[in-house]
Formats: sequence, C-alpha cells, structure tokens
Amino acid sequence: MLPLTALVTTGAALSDDSRTLAGILLLALVTVETGGLYLLSLVRGAAPATPFQEKFSRAGHAHAGVLLILALVCQVLADATTQTGFLDWLSRGGVATAALLMPAGFFFSSMGRERTSPNALIVLVYAGALMLAGGLTSLGIGLLIAG
Repeated sequence: MLPLTALVTTGAALSDDSRTLAGILLLALVTVETGGLYLLSLVRGAAPATPFQEKFSRAGHAHAGVLLILALVCQVLADATTQTGFLDWLSRGGVATAALLMPAGFFFSSMGRERTSPNALIVLVYAGALMLAGGLTSLGIGLLIAG
C-alpha cells in the first residue's frame, strides 16, 4: 500500500468514471445542506409537521448525507477492482443509487398534510436498501478477488 505522499507525488488519479461520478456526488451534497435548512425549520416549529413527518425527515436527511459520503469512498475503491460491465457499474453506482432512492422514500412517503404513516412510496426505501446491499456486496467481493 502506498503512503498518501506517494499517491500525491506519483500522480495517482481517479478513473474518468470515478472522477465524473465523484463530481456529481459532491454537487449532490449541496442538496443535503439545503435539506438541513428545511430540517432546522421543522425542529424550530417554523414548518408544520407531525411527529411522524419530522422523524422521516430526519431519517431521509441522515441517509442522504451518509450514503453520499459512502458513495464517494466507493469511487476510489471501485478503481482498485478488476471488475467490468454490470459488476463495475453496481460497485461504482449501487451506493450512489441508494443515496437517491432511500432518502426519496423517506421524504415522499411522508408528504401530505397531517400524515401519520407512510404512503406507498415507502417502497423506495426498500429498493434503495437492495441497491445498497448489492453495491456493497459487489464492491467487497471485487476488492477481495482483485489481489
């Protein structure tokens, strides 16, 4: 394993795929910041919400931030595998896709005046969980067999 200084001096770089997706993911993190402002208005009582809606807003916001950061890490790790085709896509994009689906499920399933339970869009949370599991499994196996 190269020390960080060796990576900087040897010119180690991200693949084009990783660089592009990392740029998109970093820009997407700005939306998490905006979501934080909305969450702050909920906590301060400036926006009407039921306790259920406040909990789902917190869950959506937390999942968005954590999964976007994890998706950024996955870009670097995916470059260390020898995967191609669908497995490369899954390793590189599975967590990023989950970072969209899971928060969307929390937010969209709790929308509506006085809502106290999720609507049918909760299925997005489960779809995101499947993408997360698939992406992490693919990337983990890809790293183990790349050696």
